[in-house]
Amino acid sequence: MLAIVGALIVIASVFGGYALAGGHLEILWQPFEVIIICGAALGAFVISNSMKIITGTFTAPIKLLKGEKFKKEGYLELLGLMFTIFKLAKSKGMLALETHVENPKESDIFKSFPTFGEDHHAVEFLCDYLRLLTLGTDNANEIEALMDLELDTHHEEMEKVSGAILAVGDALPAFGIVAAVLGVIHTMGIISEPPEILGHAIGGALVGTFLGIFVSYGFVSPVGIAVKGLDEAEAKYYFCMKAGLLAYIQGYAPAICVEFARKTIYSNNRPTFYEVEDAMDSLPAPSSGGS
Repeated sequence: MLAIVGALIVIASVFGGYALAGGHLEILWQPFEVIIICGAALGAFVISNSMKIITGTFTAPIKLLKGEKFKKEGYLELLGLMFTIFKLAKSKGMLALETHVENPKESDIFKSFPTFGEDHHAVEFLCDYLRLLTLGTDNANEIEALMDLELDTHHEEMEKVSGAILAVGDALPAFGIVAAVLGVIHTMGIISEPPEILGHAIGGALVGTFLGIFVSYGFVSPVGIAVKGLDEAEAKYYFCMKAGLLAYIQGYAPAICVEFARKTIYSNNRPTFYEVEDAMDSLPAPSSGGS
């Protein structure tokens, strides 16, 4: 919603200010300039990116409209899941987690936390490291190094979409100059025409520069920055799991592990200590079996 409001402010400010100053809005409608600028930008974008990034880029506006993927309720659920898992492992041993880790879709624990269970990547990340623990891996430094490597790789993959959008935003002003130069070339070809025709042609050429800059800094680059921010917020979800897992490996009690994880969450989504405590108190007792 904020993205739509921001876009409306940009449009109203630029075109409203131009109209109030006595400008003629109809001169800004230059479809051939739009074809040159947007077509060239689209072509360059396709050349420089894979199909996966292209698909992700065209779905980015939907992601932007939805906002942050994980909010306070989602983090409370994640903390509750980790508390349940750690409590079960502390009381019955790591092998009690084996059936849950190997088949999370049928696990009564994961079924109790449906929002988390719907995220395939989050489930896979958590289960992979829990599986290592059930196999006897207990070196916190080695696990942390492996997590950092995986999270860095995941973050790089996520940032490719926002990077591609920002690259297009950086290129649009240059393509606007290309359109303007072509407009000037066209104007020079009709230099013998009356002033009113020449004036219209020159104005159309200058619109190319305007459009390139306007679309770049008014829309495309801000969208890229916003998508990058959402990716960074989503990455915090995985860092939250990382902190909890590492605390458990180092031997802390489940409640302390959850507190370690809570501290990694951005303040706008971070539940308070007492909210987490109340949520943990209301959780059902963990079962060592599947469904």
